[in-house]
Amino acid sequence: MFPKILFAHDGGMLAERAMVYLEHVARVESAEVIVLHVYQLPERYSAADGYETLCAQYEMIAQEIVEDVVSLLQERDVTARGIAVAGDSAFVILETAGQEDVSLIVIGSRGPSSMAELMLGSVSLEVLRHARCPVLVVP
Repeated sequence: MFPKILFAHDGGMLAERAMVYLEHVARVESAEVIVLHVYQLPERYSAADGYETLCAQYEMIAQEIVEDVVSLLQERDVTARGIAVAGDSAFVILETAGQEDVSLIVIGSRGPSSMAELMLGSVSLEVLRHARCPVLVVP
């Protein structure tokens, strides 16, 4: 039913809670898990030196997050690989889900900013609205 699962991991506590559900589904389904961490690059306000170095640091931190989660899943006998991408979170999650032809997206909910987002969060709400596969949102 779910041979390939996309796990959208933002490095926060809700993602850690979502990983409990992810592990269970992945084991039951013998699924491959793709760990995706989407990060935002800092705005460039001037041509100041150091911007490229700062972007490289963001990328390195994102890659470390992905590698840590992949290693943890593999230690728990879950087949996993990781991707770190800079960009708009919802767009990248949906784009990756389509490119990888995943059968399930697992994502944590986020903090409030509107009434609908009070329960889900803007990224999870956007993913729910536009995903072409089932989405498991973990509060």
